Amino acid sequence: MDVLTQFLDRLLQAVGQLFVNPFYYIGILFIVLHYRKQIQMERKLFHTRLHSLLNETWRTILWGWIGGIGASVVMLFVGVSIEADVIILLWVLTAVLVLFRVRFICLAYAVGILGIAQVLLSWLPSEAIQEAFPVFKIVAGADIPSLLVIVAVLHLLEGFLVGFQGARMASPLFLEGKRGQIVGAQQLQGFWPVPLFLLVPLAGGNSAGLPWETLFGSNLASGWTLLAFPAMIGFTELTISKLPRRQARFSASMLYLYGLILFGAAMAAQYWSPIMLVAAVLSIGLHEGLIRYNQWLEAKQIPFYVHSQRGLMVLSVVPGSPAQELGIQVGEILHKVNGHKIKTKTDLHVAMGLNSAFCRLEVLNEQGEVRFLHRALYAGEHHQLGIILAPDQEALYFTEHRPVHLFSYLRGKLTGLLSNDSTKSM
Repeated sequence: MDVLTQFLDRLLQAVGQLFVNPFYYIGILFIVLHYRKQIQMERKLFHTRLHSLLNETWRTILWGWIGGIGASVVMLFVGVSIEADVIILLWVLTAVLVLFRVRFICLAYAVGILGIAQVLLSWLPSEAIQEAFPVFKIVAGADIPSLLVIVAVLHLLEGFLVGFQGARMASPLFLEGKRGQIVGAQQLQGFWPVPLFLLVPLAGGNSAGLPWETLFGSNLASGWTLLAFPAMIGFTELTISKLPRRQARFSASMLYLYGLILFGAAMAAQYWSPIMLVAAVLSIGLHEGLIRYNQWLEAKQIPFYVHSQRGLMVLSVVPGSPAQELGIQVGEILHKVNGHKIKTKTDLHVAMGLNSAFCRLEVLNEQGEVRFLHRALYAGEHHQLGIILAPDQEALYFTEHRPVHLFSYLRGKLTGLLSNDSTKSM
């Protein structure tokens, strides 16, 4: 049997393993709950739906498969050593962590904890402990550098998906800013279930070796197989100062940086074991550091999504609405409607009522340039053309930051979005 035929045979077996793996379906269920929560929040704040549960779910699964296949091709040239019981342990550990913070679903935390535990275990009389607690035997036998490489590759993939799709997945929010002022914000969030098919050594195997050398220095000559590894990647970012596409590019660059640094640390730990503790700590610490860094940057910025003397700020646009047909963009300013300058929502409603059949708009884009738009109006259309404006001080609801756990997804009461927000009434 040549290598290609053998590879296809092992790939089909790995796909079969994936479809009977309950953790893959748990990841999909998490995504459904996530988007359901997001749509509930949108309906409460804006009395409309900005995202579709079905569309977002299938698109997320599709891109998870596309990304997983791409990452799996990269991993063919890396070569890792990972056992099925280690994968199960990682998922169990992740499930426990998610109960405390939803963002802990990221594999970086579970792998980092596993790496630190393995180093600490090596300082103890491990043989007796492993006999008493079999789970410690799994911890001691885990190939931490391989796991760190997987985390690094997943974050490089996440950076690509965030840069490519992050802006489309933005949700508008009302926040209580400094001094009690209500400001607009954009919440960028997305999660993808990524099926990885990892090339791993097969102990006692009699299959032909691979015709190429892997990065970890093994050609898997003694035997190899493909192992299905369902993983979850995702991000949540909040910005009050940047457009969604700019925040997405910034987040993508941070994820690329994290992935490259962790990949280098994993490679160093592979060839010099004392680095393993540093690499494991980096897996958690650097990930948290990037989150805190973005929060620190945002805290220093002046809110962007607020109204001004130039007009009303566009916070979002309802899909399929007249505003979307006109090409109105997030971050633009409604300057004039039907020839009348707009400074308040009352001005907007009065100006819209001047002509019930036609609407002429003057919109200021990001560069401050005027765009002239016009469109006929039809009965039953949105009274604001489908434009969601930045909040004023008459907003009935806003969101505040506080940590949320997984149970908030299961409660009927709206407690907030995934990114640690909760709804409050004015």
